[in-house]
Amino acid sequence: MPETPEVRPPGAPAAPVVTPVRVVIALCLLAPFVAMLWVGSYARTDPAFIGIPFFYWYQMAWVLISTALTATAYVLWQRDQRTRQSESKGGGAAQ
Repeated sequence: MPETPEVRPPGAPAAPVVTPVRVVIALCLLAPFVAMLWVGSYARTDPAFIGIPFFYWYQMAWVLISTALTATAYVLWQRDQRTRQSESKGGGAAQ
């Protein structure tokens, strides 16, 4: 049975596509929220790090981790957008 191609008006955005890269991007952006909202996992004082209770240094560590994850998500998103643009201009990627 032949498939009919999707017909969109010119300039209309394409339907969102879930790809493995986009799942990784979502996980990179979601991880800090889950880590910080799950207070029971870090609401304690031990183990202390250079005299700083766990509660505080865990949150500060997530500031650095969140920065790295957000930067990773940004780079992956830019790469994904460049790939999608080149595929749409080139008529699709040859495999």
